[in-house]
Amino acid sequence: MTDDQVLLRPVAEADLPILERFMTDPEAIGPYQWNGWQPPGRFRRGWAENGLLGDEGGYLLVVRGAEVLGFVAWRRIQSGRTSYCWNIGIGLFPEARGQGFGTRAQLLLVRYLFAHTQMIRIEAGTEVDNLAEQRALAKVGFTREGVARAYAFRDGGWRDVVFYSLLRDEVSSAGESG
Repeated sequence: MTDDQVLLRPVAEADLPILERFMTDPEAIGPYQWNGWQPPGRFRRGWAENGLLGDEGGYLLVVRGAEVLGFVAWRRIQSGRTSYCWNIGIGLFPEARGQGFGTRAQLLLVRYLFAHTQMIRIEAGTEVDNLAEQRALAKVGFTREGVARAYAFRDGGWRDVVFYSLLRDEVSSAGESG
């Protein structure tokens, strides 16, 4: 899917070092997603298995022209005995933040997932202090559902997380106003 500024595209093998930077460089992933050092080769193993695109989730690069701005990701979450939804996330390099690229990338991802999968719900969570991501999700059309207290452990402490959702029948107007 394309936009006048942002494109989502599959990860190529040559892109794997770019993705690995998010696992090895705390500055690259940013303060709300750095969870310590991760085992090396995670993305390479996933790419070898399925090109980082599978039935349980996947990764797409966020690009503007030839420049890689970051990635979007989704994973299947079981929401009931026989029901599922997508949970999405995004990681942008510092130089790409604050310019609307993340909002556009998440909107493109939402449209892609609803066009190519049968899920009815997409959800996202972010720390309560991550106001930029909360604004981006709202611009895409997500509804704030509530706060899960002490939900995620990061940087020596438990963090409250705000959850958002977007339903399939809400996506037609999602992101059109912002």
